[in-house]
Amino acid sequence: MSQHQEPTSRTLDILSALIAFPTVSRDSNLGLIEWVRDSLRRQGIGARLSYDATGAKANLFATIGPDLPGGIVLSGHTDVVPVDGQDWSSDPFKARIAGGRLYGRGACDMKGFLAAVLASVDRLAAADLRRPVHLAFTYDEEVGCKGVRTLLADLQAARIAPAACIVGEPTEMQVVTAHKGSRNYRCCVRGKEAHASRTQDGVNAIEYAARLIGHIQDLADEYAEAPRPDSAFDTPYDTLQTALVTGGLARNIVPRDCEFIFGYRYLPDSDPDRIVGSIQDYARDQVLPRMRRRHAAADILFEKQSDNPALRPGPNAAIARFVMGLSGAGHAGPHVSYMTEGGLYQQAGVASVICGPGSIEQAHRPDEYVELSQLARCETMIAALCEHAAEFQTDTETTGEAR
Repeated sequence: MSQHQEPTSRTLDILSALIAFPTVSRDSNLGLIEWVRDSLRRQGIGARLSYDATGAKANLFATIGPDLPGGIVLSGHTDVVPVDGQDWSSDPFKARIAGGRLYGRGACDMKGFLAAVLASVDRLAAADLRRPVHLAFTYDEEVGCKGVRTLLADLQAARIAPAACIVGEPTEMQVVTAHKGSRNYRCCVRGKEAHASRTQDGVNAIEYAARLIGHIQDLADEYAEAPRPDSAFDTPYDTLQTALVTGGLARNIVPRDCEFIFGYRYLPDSDPDRIVGSIQDYARDQVLPRMRRRHAAADILFEKQSDNPALRPGPNAAIARFVMGLSGAGHAGPHVSYMTEGGLYQQAGVASVICGPGSIEQAHRPDEYVELSQLARCETMIAALCEHAAEFQTDTETTGEAR
């Protein structure tokens, strides 16, 4: 399979157009979605949109090829992280090519993949596809994979059941078959206000929150000291971290309230309910009784903010072999610690792998870029999909078992 090093001008033009839409997660993505929908329509391809509750954001799903069950999804998110406070050397929403790289917010994460897919639509449409190829472009991946949940519910209601999915997050075109799961929680500690000269009359919410935060860090240290020796993950243990802390009103008031947010990244065979449950048990059994001895109404509350499942390697064997053949990769890439929409596709019964242009090291940074050679390799993979889509078989099809 040839590995040309320059992407087509069509991919570069589409990527420049996509970057020009400032689809930061806090804002609407409808301009981009409607632009893609209209572009597909001009090529004779219909698309279904599924909206969020506000109507300001939407997913797009389109099918190329026969109206049959199964097929492969080419999936990516349209939202990008903010540029606020970052020191960019040029306009982040205006694509710039220099030194074999294309710069711009989302160039790597992950509009480069979307552009390569859209540039290949005419070729996919002209191919004699015996199985469908689906396009799935989502909103709000960066803030909890919200859009893909709406998309999957919409597909289920419409009885659309793809067999497999390629999520085009940046992997340097390696085929990633597993990633960690991710949960985020808000913990609200409620104490009692008092004058700072009479601390004995109050319950300092910040100090008790600090005990919980210290316990979370102790757990994180325990995991780091006992990595899984046989793990293929780049970070072979579960990780915990406290990310945000707020509390207090003034330096002469015992603070009544403190809130902190902590995150948990876990290996596919870990039990997130057990680990988070142990933190809640510590709060209930060790911290809260001390607080309530001084103020009966004191409380500690936990709220789950996001829950994104791990991508497990076992169910992905068939699609992994197939995509490695398309991309020319000789072996699967490492298991990774960041999460993607792939875990949710897999949870919905769609075998999934992660494979896309660019490096995760460039994601979310100022002067984000994607190597032009990476875009070219992505084009090559999609071109191979046009020729070989009909050859994909699930593991059950390969063994002759009923699906």
